[in-house]
Amino acid sequence: MVEAIDTHTHFVPEQIPVEPGRNPLWPSIELRDASAAVMVGGKMFRMIDSRSWDARRRIHDMAEDDIDVQVVSPMPELLSHWFPSADADLLCRHVNEGIAALCAGHPRHFIGIGMVPMQDAALAARRMEEIKSLGLRGIEIGTYINSIPLGDARLDEVYAAAEQAGLLVMVHPLHPLGLDRMGGRPELAAVAAFPLETAFAAVSLMTHGVRERFPALQFLLSHGGGALIWLLPRLCHAYGLGQPLQSLFAKDPGEIAQSFYYDTILYDGPALQHLADKVGTDRLVVGSDYPFTIKQDKPAQFAERALSIGRAALTANTRRLLGLG
Repeated sequence: MVEAIDTHTHFVPEQIPVEPGRNPLWPSIELRDASAAVMVGGKMFRMIDSRSWDARRRIHDMAEDDIDVQVVSPMPELLSHWFPSADADLLCRHVNEGIAALCAGHPRHFIGIGMVPMQDAALAARRMEEIKSLGLRGIEIGTYINSIPLGDARLDEVYAAAEQAGLLVMVHPLHPLGLDRMGGRPELAAVAAFPLETAFAAVSLMTHGVRERFPALQFLLSHGGGALIWLLPRLCHAYGLGQPLQSLFAKDPGEIAQSFYYDTILYDGPALQHLADKVGTDRLVVGSDYPFTIKQDKPAQFAERALSIGRAALTANTRRLLGLG
């Protein structure tokens, strides 16, 4: 029977060591009976529970969701692109080791993606071999790095090292813009602002030649690429108008969009089919956003029904993305 792989799930360690003298936003975990609070700067960032780190609970839930393997990445807030690089490096190591331990303890069920101190490109590049030595298959990064857009040449050293090491780059929304335009409600971040944030990041990659400079580097755009698919006709139209707009892209934006991978967290069958029509079903991988509230239930079944393709094709896409042969 073909396995189902959920490519977008998150991890929070059960404990984060107290580090005196570190950044005041250094996170901590407060266990509270059946739940836990992620504390950032002395304030509660998010309530979680043991599903964030407990392998047995995750495996139980995977069976309920008809999933065989989870690709586990850090909870995005832990990426800490705004920390001093030494603090970020220490936090990265702790989170990476936690993910690696989860995967090593249950290799049939978990594959890991880690994190590096992106705010220091040279240091992040040096950490790629450490990521690989832990058995992790890639890194997760935010949609911008402490005000630096993802297409900026200052990040090329990181991309080159990831490409050389055969590691994927998962792009996840983080601290999105625009909440003030929607009344400042933080609850709207994941619902309405994340899709725009992912689209901004993708456009930056597309208009700064990153795909052309690093053709073997695999990018995974979370949440189905966000709003990119709806911006794509405008980008293609602009390209067709000639100069100066055409010079923004190395080639047709539709072709560049087909060089990314996209998870299937769109919640709506026709929306997912539209994405597939534009980028191809071979660029889609199953995702759920487990264990958070906004997760897509039974994600592999959702994708199979929406796209009318077999599980084997989706699994093959994921194995190719992860470099698993």
